[in-house]
Amino acid sequence: MEKHAEALEEIKAMDKPFIVPAQAAKVIGCDPHWIRLMARQNPKGLGFEVTLGGKKGTRTYIPRLKFIQFVEGM
Repeated sequence: MEKHAEALEEIKAMDKPFIVPAQAAKVIGCDPHWIRLMARQNPKGLGFEVTLGGKKGTRTYIPRLKFIQFVEGM
């Protein structure tokens, strides 16, 4: 099984509502920092939903189920 597919299967097996950029990056094959930057500068450009949070608003969270739908619809 391809490593991108393995990463997606790991995300599907989770029970958490959100994933982080490092997990998403393994699936779509990009740098996690690119996801973080896009989440702040052009979130709609990512194609999937992101939420900024944390005490300083610097954490990037991705709704797990919506991300899976996005990837499977690619």
